[in-house]
Amino acid sequence: MHIFKFGGASVKDAEGVKNVVNVLQHKGYTNTLVVVSAMGKMTNAFEKVIKAYIEKDTELDTYIAEIKTYHTQIIGDLFADKNHAILFEIEHIFGLLKGFMLANRSTNYNFIYDQLVGFGELLSTKILSNYLNEIGIANQWLDVRQVIVTSDDYRDAKVDWEETKHRISNAIVKDQLYITQGFLGATKDNFTTTLGREGSDYTAAIFAYCLNAKDVTIWKDVPGVLNADPRAFSDTRLLTQISYKEAIEMAFYGASVIHPKTLKPLENLSIPLYVKSFIDLDAEGTQVKKGADVVPLTPCFVVKNEQIYLQISALDFSFMVEHNISNLFQLLDKYKLKVNLIQNSALSFRVCLEDKYTNFESFLEEIKEKYCVEYFKNVTLFTIRHFTNEALNSIEKDKEIVLKQISENTIQLIVK
Repeated sequence: MHIFKFGGASVKDAEGVKNVVNVLQHKGYTNTLVVVSAMGKMTNAFEKVIKAYIEKDTELDTYIAEIKTYHTQIIGDLFADKNHAILFEIEHIFGLLKGFMLANRSTNYNFIYDQLVGFGELLSTKILSNYLNEIGIANQWLDVRQVIVTSDDYRDAKVDWEETKHRISNAIVKDQLYITQGFLGATKDNFTTTLGREGSDYTAAIFAYCLNAKDVTIWKDVPGVLNADPRAFSDTRLLTQISYKEAIEMAFYGASVIHPKTLKPLENLSIPLYVKSFIDLDAEGTQVKKGADVVPLTPCFVVKNEQIYLQISALDFSFMVEHNISNLFQLLDKYKLKVNLIQNSALSFRVCLEDKYTNFESFLEEIKEKYCVEYFKNVTLFTIRHFTNEALNSIEKDKEIVLKQISENTIQLIVK
């Protein structure tokens, strides 16, 4: 089978939904399974609903009404029949949403989050599936929660691969078109779960692995994977091929490529992954597969802003050895500080990190009891894969370099 994945930007309005139809008609849609995210910014909108629900905010009903209006408008733009059955299906979905809110007794934020946020994917796939049937493209709507079975680690659920493969194999009949939701799964007790970061891409990979698919295509509003973020670099190049290993390396350094957990199931069965433009359907795009690391071979730049650089040493100037470093990593994990670069010497431990959960000040207070600490906030970390002297000079020019670290084909620079 072919697995297609469409993100929120591709179905943000009626024109986006119609363009999905263009893609399917252009590429063919028999023997195809389509994974779809929530429309536009609806995941953010549902997060507002969740926050309001937990905090008993009086604006809760307003937020829900805004989501309903957004989807109803898209339905109005797609369907000529103003009493189309899709409207009753949407009413039913919102009834389930409100029903959960009334019946729920849990105070576990992660549990509540997973039960509510996934309604965005249910709405988007119902609308797309009904529209396809309306224009004569027969398809089956599949509730992904019936086939992807996970642990109860809400917001970061782990897949039960054996049970999931069994259910997917039994649910999917080849030579048909299926529409299903990204990001979601369910426990064996039928509570909804979410798959964490890049969950919809991961969903596509799960189906591909369980069905031993021919390929996976992620459709985006960009021509493919570029060697740098065009918002930060004026001269970028399209990477027509990336190896699984290279894509994982680039993701580790912070590039906006495919998440490693998506790539691993595909690599296991050598299933190629394509990143293509839903705007230019004949464009080459990027292929991720076994083979050359990067084609064309060119420096690849990753930029991470708002980083924190620390230099840590023992108060008595003794060596920074294993027990010190072990202690520091335990604290970094405790405060959920993401480490992006490490450099160690006899007397100091240098680290570049990001403070996503605003825990740095608490971390600092604790380590100051045992260590001497010097730090700089708001530094920038540049990573260059397959670097050249020209690429390095372009970054170093007119910048104050705090730290430089070079490995076989990667250079990292922390600059003020």
